[in-house]
Parts: sequence; structure tokens; C-alpha cells
Amino acid sequence: MKKVRLIYAALALTCLFACRQDKNDFDASGTFEAVETIISAEVNGKILSFEAKEGDVLKAGQVIGYIDSTQLHLQRLQLEQNKKAILSGRPNTQIQTKALKEQLATAKTDRDRMANLVQGGVANPKQLDDANARITTLEAQISAQESSLYTTNTSIEEQANLVEVQLQEVLDRLEKSKITNPVNGTVLTTFVEPFEMTAAGRPLYKIADLSTLTLRAYITGDQLPQVKLNQNVKVYTDKGDGGFNETEGSVTWINDKAEFTPKSILTKNERANLVYAIKVRVVNDGSYKIGMYGEIKF
Repeated sequence: MKKVRLIYAALALTCLFACRQDKNDFDASGTFEAVETIISAEVNGKILSFEAKEGDVLKAGQVIGYIDSTQLHLQRLQLEQNKKAILSGRPNTQIQTKALKEQLATAKTDRDRMANLVQGGVANPKQLDDANARITTLEAQISAQESSLYTTNTSIEEQANLVEVQLQEVLDRLEKSKITNPVNGTVLTTFVEPFEMTAAGRPLYKIADLSTLTLRAYITGDQLPQVKLNQNVKVYTDKGDGGFNETEGSVTWINDKAEFTPKSILTKNERANLVYAIKVRVVNDGSYKIGMYGEIKF
């Protein structure tokens, strides 16, 4: 009887071990990754303030530092004064032509009187012709002066517009002197410290959105028909006590070209030479880290 009990116990352990092995027989494995963005300086100068620290969670549009912009501020003031000086030289067309227009009005009045005198036989018709000729001359002078003043005004406006473009460039650089975080995410690495000199294009820090991670895994050609885009799969990570944390992910990408098996990746068929990479999006509750290993079951 004791032997029978030992046999049953052995069978139970064997079944349990077999079930455990079957339970952990994953279809694919890989590592977690995220889209990492390197934020660089956009202007040259000394970093007066830099508040980003590794592990900080930043929001898009959040200002986290300043680069010295004293020279840009002085350049802006200079350009603003230049623009005012240029525009102050614009001629006033109405005032410049006022005298000629008054002469024209007087000439028209004299012409009307002369027409009445000629009609009454008191004045010579030639005097009326002279009055009309004077009106024509004054109108031509007014037209020529207005054209000249228009050309002068246009030239001055173009000079002012050129200064305005330069001013907008300086204002844009002033705005870029503020270190503004462009995306939501967590700071992974910082590359500078306050009061260091920086230059346009120099990396300041690296950031990634860790709220959702991507598990890049590899499957064999035999498994490829079992996987499709937007398919929900089970994702497992080591718990640390021999068990596994389980969550659900969605397949977002399947490589259409085969590649050689990465040495660090184990697939269901370890002897497969060619595999296909897939990406599984997983919502991160804070327990998943970049570089962590994960397993997949279809």
C-alpha cells in the first residue's frame, strides 16, 4: 500500500512538472523598448538654468531651463530702433501735394470765371485756353509728385520689412533660448549641467514616453501565419520568485522580411536560422523597464 502511494505521488509530481513546463512554453521572447528622443540646444550660449533630472516626468511644452540671451535681447532693441528710424523717413503724400492741389483749385476757379467772360464777349478765348493749359500742367505735376512719393514710401516700407524679418529671426532665437520640452515622457539621461556652455545641436537630455512600451520579439516562419496586426497576445515577465507577471499586448508591427536569429533571443524553435521581428504594444503600469526581457503567447 505504501508503494502504491509513492507511485501516485511520483505521478502527481511528474504531471505537475509537465504542466509547469507546458505553461512556460512560450511562443516568442524579446526585450522591451521605447521611442527615445534626444533633445538638443537650438542656440549658442551659457546654460543659466537646467531643471531636468533623470527620472523626472515632463509634459510637452514645459519650460525646464534657459540659455543666456542677453546679446539677442540687445540685438532685438537695436533692430526695433532701426525700424522706427526707417519708418520716420516716410514722406506725407497729403502734405507734400497740398500746395499744388490748392493751386489747382484756384486755377479751376479762374478758368470758370474766364469761361463766363469769354461767353459774354468780354475776354479773349486765348485767355481761356491759357487757363485750361495751367490746369493741365498742375494736374501733371500733382500726378508726378504723387508717383515719386509713392515710390519713396514703397522703398522705405521694403527697408522696414527687411528689418522686420531680421527682428522676427531674433525673436525666434530668443524663444528658442528657453529650453522647452517637446513631448510627454520620462527623462532617461541628462548630458549637461547649469552654467556649461552649449551650442546649437548639442544634446541636452534624452526622454521617452514610458506609459506604453514596445516588446520587440522574434517568431519563426512556422509561427508567422498565427500572428496578425492588432492581434491581442499574452505577455509575461519574470516576477522574481520563479513565477511570471501576465498582461495583454497588441501586435502593432510585423516585419515583412526575415532576418537571422539574434544570439540573445530564444524562439519556440531554437534551431531556426531565420526569424521575423514583431512589435507588441504593452501599457506600462510602471513595472516594465526598457531592456527588460518578456515572453509572448499567442
